[in-house]
Amino acid sequence: MAIRIVSASQVRDLLPMKECIDAMDMAMRAASGGSVTTPPRLIMPLFDQSAYFGLMPGSARSPNVYGAKVVSLHPANPAIGLPAIQGFITLFDHDRGHPIAIIEGGEITAIRTAAASGLASNHLAREDARTHGVFGTGVQAVTHIQAINEIRPIEKIIIWGRDFDKAMALAEREGKNTGVEIIAAKTPEEAAACDIVSVVTGSAEPVIKGDWIAAGAHINLVGAHSPTTREADSDLIAKSSIFTDLLESLFNESGDILLPINEGRIDRSHIKGEIGHLLMGKIDGRKNDDEITVYKSLGITAQDLFAAYHVYEKAIQSEIGIDVSL
Repeated sequence: MAIRIVSASQVRDLLPMKECIDAMDMAMRAASGGSVTTPPRLIMPLFDQSAYFGLMPGSARSPNVYGAKVVSLHPANPAIGLPAIQGFITLFDHDRGHPIAIIEGGEITAIRTAAASGLASNHLAREDARTHGVFGTGVQAVTHIQAINEIRPIEKIIIWGRDFDKAMALAEREGKNTGVEIIAAKTPEEAAACDIVSVVTGSAEPVIKGDWIAAGAHINLVGAHSPTTREADSDLIAKSSIFTDLLESLFNESGDILLPINEGRIDRSHIKGEIGHLLMGKIDGRKNDDEITVYKSLGITAQDLFAAYHVYEKAIQSEIGIDVSL
């Protein structure tokens, strides 16, 4: 019995953003259609509360595999030049139960999270969207730039971060990489005024406000993932049509939604539904060019399984990675 091991650099080569967006289309349909079993993920704080350990298991009907993502989350790492998320995804053969792959998890997470936002934006943003505002300067800022560039002909990107020098450096680097005009904003209002806005800060308190958003904008809220943290204020949530990856995750984990509910600003009926249901035609998407839409991303195991299996298949076909006998 051999298991294929795929490194982070190999994941980058094997999982182009466009292919990952297509994989997320299948993952979201499967999650909403009930063909993926995904129990609630376990996010365990370390004894000193300095970091987190995550275990996210799942089983899919097609592709017929099961597995889990096992990762650490150390929020202080980026300040010393290390990734915040590190770990791996392991895949098992459904019929015989033997492990078939160990795939680096940080790159999968970085790419598939942005690809899911790209998928949602493709179906919710206006067709004429040409500007992209980015809140944050980390890995997800980079991959979200890539994802939104895939689904719309973006002409201008505005980046805001708490550290203006980091925002400037990111704008210069990604401007060269993409050929798109990218500028660093000194105020968050500038980035919030764009046609599509991706908020990837991980902030515990709101960094984007409803008063700043233009009519017809689409917002991806990505960074906050606990019941007590949020990136958007209640005004933004109350004035927007809200979509998500999985309703169960939303009502268990999303402070962006749970806090406005607790404040009495919205109730559960305010949520339009899951992206998978939108893709299957079970719910409506954007109704007009003035509607503000929000995709609240929590990240679900189906996304990891489908992205990892895509990488595994290509690794086998291309003879990439290392086989280790167990």
